[in-house]
Amino acid sequence: MKRFYICFVLLLPLLSNAQTTLTLKNAIDSALKNNLDIQIARNYVEIARVSNNYGMAGGLPSINAGAGDNMQLNSLSQKYSDGTETEISGVLGNSINAEISADIVLFNGFKVLATKKRLNLLQKQTEIELNGEIQDIIAAVMIKYYDIIRQQNYLRIIQSMLDVSVKKLDIVNEKNKVGMANSVDIMQAQSDVNIAQQNYAVQQLVIDQSKADLLLLMNTKARSQNIIDDSIVIDNKLVLDSINNYLKHNPQILSAEQQIKISEQIVKETAAQRYPSLKLNTAYNFGRTDNNSGYTLLSQNYGPSAGLTLQVPIFNGNKYRTQKIVAGINVNNAKLEKESLTNSIETAALKKYLAYSTALKQIDSQKENFSLAKKLVALVLQNFQYGQATILDVKTAQASYENAAYQLINYQYLAKVSEIELKQLIYQLSY
Repeated sequence: MKRFYICFVLLLPLLSNAQTTLTLKNAIDSALKNNLDIQIARNYVEIARVSNNYGMAGGLPSINAGAGDNMQLNSLSQKYSDGTETEISGVLGNSINAEISADIVLFNGFKVLATKKRLNLLQKQTEIELNGEIQDIIAAVMIKYYDIIRQQNYLRIIQSMLDVSVKKLDIVNEKNKVGMANSVDIMQAQSDVNIAQQNYAVQQLVIDQSKADLLLLMNTKARSQNIIDDSIVIDNKLVLDSINNYLKHNPQILSAEQQIKISEQIVKETAAQRYPSLKLNTAYNFGRTDNNSGYTLLSQNYGPSAGLTLQVPIFNGNKYRTQKIVAGINVNNAKLEKESLTNSIETAALKKYLAYSTALKQIDSQKENFSLAKKLVALVLQNFQYGQATILDVKTAQASYENAAYQLINYQYLAKVSEIELKQLIYQLSY
């Protein structure tokens, strides 16, 4: 037990500092599960689903029950045909009534059917908007995830530059021991090491902040610095014509189409108000009146009743006509908004595809530049060791390598982001 305790104490720091690998799938799954915007969108879907019934459309019967008990204290003055008169004060009376009634719309210009169809369309629209919100969250997580990969690649570049600078400083120190280095080279080499170390610390801060942003998108309470170990793999098979054909599946465009249909149903609902409405009414009534004095001491009645109510709108200040005109204008506005949205999305798709295709072309040529720059650094550093190159030559080769590496990573990231955004536009974003 003592040995086990000692081993546990020694391993405890390692266990506490253990970090789990955060994959893209895990990040997206967490975001979809915990994101508040998605939860709100799901609530709107549930509201639309619960509201989508014939009761909300006004097509189901309305049943009501009521009862009343009234006490009265009156002064009674009666005069009869035989000439007698009665004068009584403080006459106590009691009236009891109860009723249960039901009515149902038989016809109201098909307004019930129009309203029910509008509720169907509203439910479908909220589901489309939920799908769009899910795509937005997936895209946001993917972009931030690959941005962290990009930042970590930056860190590797800085680390390689730091390694070169340290090796350069070692060479200068060795030359200084045999009197072959000057103070300028020593200070320059030490300065390059210091700058690389500072850049490394700053870049590590950028990575940590980016990870915090990703955790915020995931809406997770975990604050451990998860390691994201992945590379940027690009789908290079996207074609502009195919993208344009699939833009009709864009959630924003689909939602705009639903809005047109919803506005058209509102026109029908408004027009239905100008038609006669017919209701079937039925009830069961009970009434009882007691008086302790007077001509009628007790009156009681009860029984069922039924009937039809017809209401014909004749004139209401052109209110219904005005509402129908306004509803028609809203339909036209919905069509214009869809057209404007479609134009904007098509333009965005074109711009993103141009960025995507340009980045793909640049990646191939930049890989060659990166390879040459990497070989150049190794060669110049070797020449510097044998006194065949100056410290400025090494610094220039380092800058060339650093620039080539940054550009390659940026082209890869730009192509990946463009790919993500294009797939988001055509509703084909998956992970």
